[in-house]
Amino acid sequence: MELRQLEHFVAVAEEQHFTRAAERLAVSQSGLSASVRALEHELRTPLFSRTTRSVRLTEAGQALLTEAERTLAGARAARDAVDAVRGLLRGTLTLGVEQCVAGVSTARLLAAFHREHPHMEIRLRQEGTSSLLDGVAGGRLDLAFAATVSPPEWRGDLVPLAREPMVVLCSPGHRFAEEGARVVWDDLRGESFIDFHPDWGPRRAADEAFAEAGVRRTVALEVSDVHSLLELVHEGLGIAVVPHHFSRKQEAGGLVAVDVAGAHRPVYESVVVLPPSRAMSPGAKALMTLVREAPLR
Repeated sequence: MELRQLEHFVAVAEEQHFTRAAERLAVSQSGLSASVRALEHELRTPLFSRTTRSVRLTEAGQALLTEAERTLAGARAARDAVDAVRGLLRGTLTLGVEQCVAGVSTARLLAAFHREHPHMEIRLRQEGTSSLLDGVAGGRLDLAFAATVSPPEWRGDLVPLAREPMVVLCSPGHRFAEEGARVVWDDLRGESFIDFHPDWGPRRAADEAFAEAGVRRTVALEVSDVHSLLELVHEGLGIAVVPHHFSRKQEAGGLVAVDVAGAHRPVYESVVVLPPSRAMSPGAKALMTLVREAPLR
């Protein structure tokens, strides 16, 4: 079993398509297929269930994927460590991030990192918090910017980025939109809510606050991006409980941000999710040096 075979296998598993995986790896599709078949022959079991329209992992393939990602991450870390000793910073930095995470400008941060380390390849994955935690734990991600991570979820290192209140965002015609208005939890009963999918940080924070306050709510409209959420609120199709900095976005112009008064006020926290220090790649360490610089925060 060779590292190249594992790289080919992981690419097909992630793309769920041989042609896309071959394009991503810049290899021929026939060569990629032959590499995966050789791996299946060596392991004496199919790793993918193939049809004319889809490629899906078998149970054996799913078991191999976790170990393959860990093995490849270890190999990358070994190469990066040797380069670091030689005074070079090469290889790949794979960063995971939540949408609109507070406390850091991802674009400016990565631009600064690229200027300082031009030989490092940067890969960015935008996912929900649960997926980000799994990615760092499995070695698929070097580190991640996530939101609302509870201690039982992560035993590694967490570096705080920001902490801010969440507010109710509504259209000007909503009953909550009176100037200087505040709402209490009972006011929110029976309202129709717009929110993200359950894995996203702001949704997790809101769900936790509603549960602590003992208020049940219905999320009528689920979205996967901030722009769609703000647009739906503009149209008066519901209200949203979001981190305060969402209300300062240009697209939120004209919407009204209302504080939630009383106990169990919803709070949004963002953190850097790191593997154990001994497992941190040189690229991750270099990025964290920039994260701690005030101009990029």
